[in-house]
Amino acid sequence: MARVIANEKLAPGIYRLTAEGDYRAESGQFYMLRCWEAFPVLSRPISIHDIGPGTISFLYRVGGTGTRLLSELRPGDHLRLEGPFGQGFPKPEGRTAIVGGGMGVAPLLLAARRMQGAKVFLGFSGEPFGVSRFRGAHPDVTVVSGGTVADSVEPAVYDTIFACGPVPLMAQLARKAEGTGARLYVSVEKRMACGLGACNGCAVAGNGAYRKACVEGPVFSAGEVDFHDLLSL
Repeated sequence: MARVIANEKLAPGIYRLTAEGDYRAESGQFYMLRCWEAFPVLSRPISIHDIGPGTISFLYRVGGTGTRLLSELRPGDHLRLEGPFGQGFPKPEGRTAIVGGGMGVAPLLLAARRMQGAKVFLGFSGEPFGVSRFRGAHPDVTVVSGGTVADSVEPAVYDTIFACGPVPLMAQLARKAEGTGARLYVSVEKRMACGLGACNGCAVAGNGAYRKACVEGPVFSAGEVDFHDLLSL
């Protein structure tokens, strides 16, 4: 069990939960969170937002019973953390961009903290949230409010691009990156039940095959992902 240090409301329905403890993980991985006994039956998969000395934090949006219960946690309360799970972002090569859209910024703060030479782009359709932590952790952050942040990114300038956000954003980046030589990696959000690859509920289509987001992802090379299939869900 982990003790809650803070559970801050950053915007309507959006919270940053910080718990106490020493954790080791790669950016892009996730934990299964739980602060209840019997119901809901399943824990909630939440990507790692940041890791600091003796702390770990998660940025999440309230969307159902489980995340609502998480939002009600107060300092001193306890929750269960299982993980880390999944495959995170690989080691960057050459010039690197980190691109997040909306709630897609959630798994990128730890990446930005660890990749000081990267260029960070954050996009929001409305009022930005959580930006101060990025600017406090990284020297080069561009924030776009309104429109699409992909318009601000020129893949040909970069060797490696890490992205997370709405499917149309990642699909647009994939189209722009074609033929440029840039290696684009995307973090895909899928509903997960077990987090261990047993239930096959988080399959991601691509190249005529299906891969499990909880085990083989959630970070994939963009060439492994059928964005049209994701858009159809």
